[in-house]
Amino acid sequence: MMRGLDTTVRKLRRKVFEEVARLGFKANAGTLNDDMEAIPYKMVNEDTAKYRESVYRARAVVRERLRLAMGLSLRPENKPVHLTAGVESSNISDKYYEPPLMQVIPSACEACEERGYEVSNMCKGCLAHPCMEVCPKDAISMIKGRSYIDQDKCIKCGKCKSVCPYDAISKKERPCQKACGVGAIESDSCGRARINNDKCVSCGMCMVSCPFGAISDKSQIFQLARALTEGDEIVAEIAPAFAGQFGDNITPRNLKAALQELGFSEVYEVALGADIGAVAEAHHYVNKVTTGELPFLLTSCCPSWAMLAKKYFPDLIDQVSQELTPMVATARTIKQEHPEARVVFIGPCAAKKLEAMRRTVRSDVDFVVTFEELQAMFDARDIDLSKYEAESSFHNATGAGRGYAVAGGVAEAIEKCVKEYYPGVDVSIEHAEGLAECKKTLALAKAGKMNGCLIEGMGCPGGCVAGAGTNIQVAKAQKKIKEFVSASSKQLPPKELEEIELK
Repeated sequence: MMRGLDTTVRKLRRKVFEEVARLGFKANAGTLNDDMEAIPYKMVNEDTAKYRESVYRARAVVRERLRLAMGLSLRPENKPVHLTAGVESSNISDKYYEPPLMQVIPSACEACEERGYEVSNMCKGCLAHPCMEVCPKDAISMIKGRSYIDQDKCIKCGKCKSVCPYDAISKKERPCQKACGVGAIESDSCGRARINNDKCVSCGMCMVSCPFGAISDKSQIFQLARALTEGDEIVAEIAPAFAGQFGDNITPRNLKAALQELGFSEVYEVALGADIGAVAEAHHYVNKVTTGELPFLLTSCCPSWAMLAKKYFPDLIDQVSQELTPMVATARTIKQEHPEARVVFIGPCAAKKLEAMRRTVRSDVDFVVTFEELQAMFDARDIDLSKYEAESSFHNATGAGRGYAVAGGVAEAIEKCVKEYYPGVDVSIEHAEGLAECKKTLALAKAGKMNGCLIEGMGCPGGCVAGAGTNIQVAKAQKKIKEFVSASSKQLPPKELEEIELK
């Protein structure tokens, strides 16, 4: 796993975000086209490390990353389109994400083999040669004292690998394809990865798993930076998974002050919306599921999980909770208190970018940026978080809401609320993490195997702390959340916590 490692891919991705944020913060927007043109040469030249086999290919990749970071789409390969084409429509402080969110940069893709088995030089040519014995298609023979796999005969069953005493047979797998739990990664005519948007639920696991940085998502950092420089009222709502994402010793007070230095007028915890959701879903579970009116209840806070349920199991749509997600519930609260403000969701999740733009349920969220993108914005303004400290911390959420950031935390919060508000009522909990497991769980639910259950699904293995827009390793992030939850002054929200009307 590369998650949380400071790899070259991560550095380049962060650098593109930083440069784009600088463009947004720059007062003179009249030189935008020229400034965009200069970035690939600034990032890739004779003085920089050699990222690919040529500077020309490396710059080509940076150009496409640059377009996505500006909120633009990739350019077609079969006709000339200028780097800055369409930038006029992005040169604003309000721009919605337009799907598809996740895109493969063709010039960056190494066209990895989709699947296969190959004998390495670890082979000892042993006398037993169990690999030959188990092969159902006689695809393995001994050539010059080593096992050899005939790829034309091989059916890629993996039996040879499982019996090799030297682990000399390697399984070749496309990393992005392996990470995709819904089988959305396919191949184009050149053998490069291609995302089937009819299957994709925008979790971003393919993006963080590609060792060549060939998959990226669109961003709003340029537009947000522009908005912050214009002096309008802009309020941040930050997801509970922030703990530890900006440094080991960075406290909520440090983060709040740094956000205010960046130009935000106020900072709210998304865990506030999580508290509202936990209370509402506790009541919903008791009133609907334990009475038999609904067979089970699916949580709704993970957008990839909700999209998976609606795309692949449309007949279960009535079982998906209709409560507002924490992001939306918090945004509604902000809009009630600051009706003229624009709201920015800051979190670990790529899929939230599309949730904010959906038309079916108004989100009241104007911008979505990830922790990774926010760090690049801090870098662009040379903000050292340790040098800033607000007078007050985040103090408007409970441990239950803050625990939403880790897998199992949503169901645990709802379960605690049920036990507190409805003593004696038993809660049956199931939770799945990772889209492959989520699909299995939904299939079991559809088959009637999970009646009476509260079912939590998380698209990313590990929960929100494993989202595509995070900065640190998952295990470390989980530990930080546990500490953050334990340190909360209140552990459970009150039973009468006001619900935000769904309009």
